Amino acid sequence: MTVRKIVKYGTPSLREKSKEVHKISKKVQILVDDLYDTMYATNGVGLAAPQIGENLRVFVIDVGTDPKTMNPITFINPKIIKKEGAINSYEGCLSFPEAYTNVRRYKSVKIKALDIKGKPFILEVTDGSLLARAIQHEFDHLDGILFIDHCRNRFETDKVLAEKGLGGVDSDYLIEEKELEEEIQKNPQQEENN
Repeated sequence: MTVRKIVKYGTPSLREKSKEVHKISKKVQILVDDLYDTMYATNGVGLAAPQIGENLRVFVIDVGTDPKTMNPITFINPKIIKKEGAINSYEGCLSFPEAYTNVRRYKSVKIKALDIKGKPFILEVTDGSLLARAIQHEFDHLDGILFIDHCRNRFETDKVLAEKGLGGVDSDYLIEEKELEEEIQKNPQQEENN
């Protein structure tokens, strides 16, 4: 078991685009094991390779809340092939200890990826579930995008980050998502923190 150090916000590698995995080698299998070990040790629901200093297109997720219902899913070279709907998501990130804010996410996503054995799979997740939101969050890490780039209120997010001793939102990375924001505002139930 190897619990790796999680890279914190402000580390340049978190903003780098990750490289595709060309072969699921022993090194990649160890990376996946380390991602799970680190994620479970820090009570996370997802962790991407860039968060432990490896800029490869790999992330892991397990939204199970009880050791009996664990459902680890490995995503290698993932591609989101469908996105629809909109939802407010109250999120944090292991690279931003104890900082949470409201962000815009798609309600449903369809993703294709390789599993740890190199077998392709497609997963469709709907209804703004934790898994749907976690997939988007971790996928973003592979492109150097952070959850705060989707923040709904930049000033509120800056305040939260400052309270936790983290740098503020970088306006160069903010993603304008007018359609998502309008859809969230049209549906009051989408406004609730999840």
